[in-house]
Amino acid sequence: MVMSDTTHSSIDTPQGFFKQWHEDVHCVFGRDPAAHNVWEILLTYSGVHAVLIHRISHRLWKANYKLPARILANIAKTFTNVEIHPGATIGRRLFIDHALGVVIGETTEIGDDVTLYHGVTLGGTTWHKEKRHPTIGNNVLIGAGAKILGAITLGNNVRVGANSVVVKDVPPCCTVVGIPGRIIQTKGTQIQNTKGIDLNHHLIPDPVGKAISCLIERLDELEAKQAQFNEIVTEENCDSCDAETLCTPKIDRPVKLAARH
Repeated sequence: MVMSDTTHSSIDTPQGFFKQWHEDVHCVFGRDPAAHNVWEILLTYSGVHAVLIHRISHRLWKANYKLPARILANIAKTFTNVEIHPGATIGRRLFIDHALGVVIGETTEIGDDVTLYHGVTLGGTTWHKEKRHPTIGNNVLIGAGAKILGAITLGNNVRVGANSVVVKDVPPCCTVVGIPGRIIQTKGTQIQNTKGIDLNHHLIPDPVGKAISCLIERLDELEAKQAQFNEIVTEENCDSCDAETLCTPKIDRPVKLAARH
């Protein structure tokens, strides 16, 4: 679902490697309106620095230079505050915005055009040396502080709300929020943005607010019916009543027995 062998083989050559670097830098313009030029991105975007260095450490890891790869990744973590294990497989044009406190585990697989905000964790849930980290599809956006845990899969075009904790698979084109994460919106197969990247992760439904709104509407409806019923009862009583003033309907209530002294 996420990446094919042909995608990785295309970057095995130096030309493909530098092309990937070029994409990692220039994808920022489409996802951060604060970016003005390439030099600004190269000099000030720590998330871009982390991704560029990971491209090198991942190559060292695949070439079985495990220790140099870990050392390089640790240096990158020191300067960028982003920890990406060199064994993690990352697709094209990953953008880590703000980049503070992001953690990406060893067996993580990330597709193309993925956007991560600060505080995101792609973590594992087992001690065994196996696939224990998430698989992220293409065009996925993960909000600030979200945790994606375990060997689960997030389909293409998924949006994860800020501070959510996702521990189960998510189908494509869904929005997930909450602890634990739950699907609150399904868009179907159509991509909302013409570029395939939907950054409007704040435009998500509020299930709690919607439930409260429905309760208020229902309460108003019941009160209106009760008022209408009271008017009908009052009119019927007054038609057969000789009293000069309007009387109110009596409501049957249980009679309390007087206490014996």
